[in-house]
Amino acid sequence: MTTRLMTMAGRLDALTDEHRDKLMALAEEVDFPAGTRIFEERGKADRFWFLRDGEVALQLHVPGRPAAAIETLGQGSLLGWSWLFPPRRWHMSAKALSDVRAWEFDAAAVRRLCEEDPAFGYVFVLACAEVIGHRLEDARTRLLDLYGPHGSGLPH
Repeated sequence: MTTRLMTMAGRLDALTDEHRDKLMALAEEVDFPAGTRIFEERGKADRFWFLRDGEVALQLHVPGRPAAAIETLGQGSLLGWSWLFPPRRWHMSAKALSDVRAWEFDAAAVRRLCEEDPAFGYVFVLACAEVIGHRLEDARTRLLDLYGPHGSGLPH
């Protein structure tokens, strides 16, 4: 599987220093040991993370088959976007492949910031939407590789 580094830092360059400071004021440093299940598909999506170090696998449950590894995220990546939209449930699962250091954000606090400051909200949500588009494309491609007419039906 190809690893794509989706760096939010580059996408957030359009934020002003003031907006970046407001966002980072909501950040909490967290660590996840290798092997930790960070969140489970269909669980409550009430936070998200920017990865500082380490790797996280995004996995998708496929009925009757082992979970499909969709993408591996690394430093600078946004982990979690399901918090943006009702019903605010995770669309995939995430597992730390190595020790992970991240900044964690309370989703409700960031949504409030987006509502209170529409200029911030526009840039931030647009950056998240770009990541969502790439993640959906990667998921589709990976599932076709695994379960399409030429796939074996088993993870590689």
